[in-house]
Amino acid sequence: MIRVGLYSQDCTLQPLLASALGKEFQFFFVSDETGINRLLSTGNCNVMIFDLNSNHASLQEGIECARRMTTSQVSSVIMADDRLRSTAAELVRQGAYGYCHRPPSIRDLRIMLRRANENSSLKQPLDATPQLPESTSDCDRMVGASPQMQHVYYLVRSVANINAPVLVTGESGTGKELVARAIHSLGARSNFPFVAIACGAIPETLIEAELFGHEKGAFTGTVGSREGYFEQAGDGSLFLDEIGDLSLYTQVKLLRVLQQREFSRLGSNRLIPLRARVIFATHKNLAEMVAQGTFRQDLYYRINVMGVEVPPLQEHSEDIPQIATHFLRHYSQMYQKPMQDIEPDALAMLQRYPWPGNVRELENVIQRAIILAQGDILQVEDLPLNIQDELIASIDDGLPIGSFERQLRDYKIRLAATAIRENNGNKTLAARSLCISRAYLHRLIRPEVDPTLTLVANSEFEESALGCGTFSG
Repeated sequence: MIRVGLYSQDCTLQPLLASALGKEFQFFFVSDETGINRLLSTGNCNVMIFDLNSNHASLQEGIECARRMTTSQVSSVIMADDRLRSTAAELVRQGAYGYCHRPPSIRDLRIMLRRANENSSLKQPLDATPQLPESTSDCDRMVGASPQMQHVYYLVRSVANINAPVLVTGESGTGKELVARAIHSLGARSNFPFVAIACGAIPETLIEAELFGHEKGAFTGTVGSREGYFEQAGDGSLFLDEIGDLSLYTQVKLLRVLQQREFSRLGSNRLIPLRARVIFATHKNLAEMVAQGTFRQDLYYRINVMGVEVPPLQEHSEDIPQIATHFLRHYSQMYQKPMQDIEPDALAMLQRYPWPGNVRELENVIQRAIILAQGDILQVEDLPLNIQDELIASIDDGLPIGSFERQLRDYKIRLAATAIRENNGNKTLAARSLCISRAYLHRLIRPEVDPTLTLVANSEFEESALGCGTFSG
């Protein structure tokens, strides 16, 4: 749930927004600056909405209050009508996350609050997080010290202050938007807006109006004019994610804007200069799409001036302990559930898993494990069963395939896997059901089994099993 602080002197605004936006958002209403400061100091909100049209003693007093609010760690959204639109835009340039019209479009406000919440989480200091290497600490909270990630940091720093198009590529979940944000935050545009757009999430019939804006009456259903994302970005950065999802028609429009460095709203002939830097990202192979005729070659060369490829997590698995610990600290603080560390066996299991969902999947796993954990140490049984099963399946003890020893070993592993699954991942209960020690169960499924312990372990398993009457013959 996203906690939203709403500053306004219109007491009807909170129930209206809460009802329209649904259970995803929880609102806290305040009507003076003291209430704002209390919300910000206690950490009770993720995003602040500032109603600029509230009845202040003077407009200037309200603007000063909004300006002070934009300096906090919590992202702020300015709500204002057309009369105060230029004032709201100036506050965005001075640090507010964004501006929404009053009365707002519920769809637009929902998207903006979600993004503002993500931005707040990136801005929050993680005091408990281990200090990152100096070479990575300036890359907008990107975590990892492997050679692959060091190369990414080098590219990010190289392009940060060069106003050239950048194409960020990589599998889904690798952190392409984080790379784009790092490029923005390290460059001269860091004090201006960063506007992120998921191209695939916007219907084809609306994409042009969303990108370039529209005037009143430009098409059926428009009741007023609206700034597009190119205009909202101003002198900042516009991040177009999943650029490969654009249709050929929209690709032509985009190419012209990038070539001419100007655009116009739908329904208007007035040309607006493109001041923002544009950063692109995709998980698709654009070169193959060009060969297949589904992506324009001229647009491909226009956006791929500088390429940054983000490696999949499996290719830099040595960073997993650091990334996992980063998420552990962050989400234990967010969920107010203190966690001290990750046990070595669980950490080894995380490093062995192939992570098809990359860093996003690892983040999801750590969040889930924190919620399920009974103590302050994240343990193996707190991890999802599919990760435990993957580890068991990956064991290779080097015995000849088909030999008696290999078949016996495989049988024991299958027994252990079944017991773990039947006991919902609880190793203690699984070991108890097999009448073996928990330590031996761990040695059995651990990938780095010590060969010198194999015979002893086999004997221990057989003696324990016979003693319990589990096997016969």
